[in-house]
Amino acid sequence: MNRWDQLTEQQKNEVERQLQIVSRGAADIIPAAALKEKLADSIAEGRPLRVKLGLDPSAPDIHIGHTVVLHKLRQFQDLGHEVQLIIGDFTGRIGDPTGKSETRKQLSEEDVARNAQTYREQLYKILDPQKTKFYFNSAWLGEMKFEEVLQLAGKLTVARMLERDDFAKRYAGNQPIHIHEFFYPLMQGYDSVSLQSDIELGGTDQTFNILMGRTLQGAYEMKDGQVAILMPLLEGLDGVQKMSKSLGNYIGIDEAPNEMFGKSMSIPDELMLKYYELTTSLSNEELQQLKQGLEDGTVHPRDAKMKLAKTYIGMYHGEQAAMDAENYFITVFQKRALPDEIELIELSEAELEDRKISVTKLLVTLGLQSSGSEAKRSVVQGAVKINEHKVDDPNERIEVQDGDIVQVGKRKFAKISLR
Repeated sequence: MNRWDQLTEQQKNEVERQLQIVSRGAADIIPAAALKEKLADSIAEGRPLRVKLGLDPSAPDIHIGHTVVLHKLRQFQDLGHEVQLIIGDFTGRIGDPTGKSETRKQLSEEDVARNAQTYREQLYKILDPQKTKFYFNSAWLGEMKFEEVLQLAGKLTVARMLERDDFAKRYAGNQPIHIHEFFYPLMQGYDSVSLQSDIELGGTDQTFNILMGRTLQGAYEMKDGQVAILMPLLEGLDGVQKMSKSLGNYIGIDEAPNEMFGKSMSIPDELMLKYYELTTSLSNEELQQLKQGLEDGTVHPRDAKMKLAKTYIGMYHGEQAAMDAENYFITVFQKRALPDEIELIELSEAELEDRKISVTKLLVTLGLQSSGSEAKRSVVQGAVKINEHKVDDPNERIEVQDGDIVQVGKRKFAKISLR
């Protein structure tokens, strides 16, 4: 008699309920049947499942795209399961070669420690600290003897490693692949062996690495290898490319509330439901109601987007900040008025020449743009205004006055104070 036949009707209903929740939005579950079996075992035995997520601490600033897997982890926590967060302080010294056309620079121990701490601070904005266990994989990888490393390496062939798309392309293009890069998926997989993980989460770009955990669990004769739940990659604000800070199409969870609100309002209409599904705690029933409202016209896309913006800010900055950001957006963009409060920034005479300064330098000095090239691009695109008058020439020298209001785009303002 299998486990399913041993369950009561109430337990079977609970398995189906949990399966529906944790499967929501997943791009793939490998193997799908095993997830139901693991949930059945968990409920029958009263034992929480161990759900793993590995973190490479090379880029710790989290944006909305990163939160896709974090929200899935929170769903598991809310169902009573245990999250295993692995800070790759050992694997991070190699760097994940996924998607890379060349060998990645190794991180120093200091870099890894600093980035790992930043991760911990940000992750608790989504995860329940009481149901989250942190591990550093140096605890087991750093203690391995060379004989054990050889045994680990003997579990996989070079041919299997070259099945990875990035390795295959580099090999075909006569680009170097260093031996230590092969160890990244091996070490990540060995994390699952050490912690006896039941489930591992990750994006679809991590498929090879995550399945390595299941492969190695089998190689080490562990019964019932882990299930891989692969989440889709979230498109950024351009609606095309994966959300990425390097592409500038992201919403950072630590960004100022007004900035987050404005960016959220620029999410493409056709992706809005996907953002709701993958990056909020909206229930399946609420999601279906929203979808129906958008389809039959009872919900305006603008209103749904404003609700999404408030949801994000409420999650990461609090409800009061969400209400303030909504009021700011309505005042500045819908009514096209200047905000009531604009940051006052002092300029000294040393920064001016006869009270004049180039518009590009002014934008950088005020902190409205990060570089001269970015400032020039904003001017050329018609995004810069001084006292609500558009500036067209990036080479123009501006004669500044005390109290001048400088604006870049729809969300950045500064008021000049001369000293």
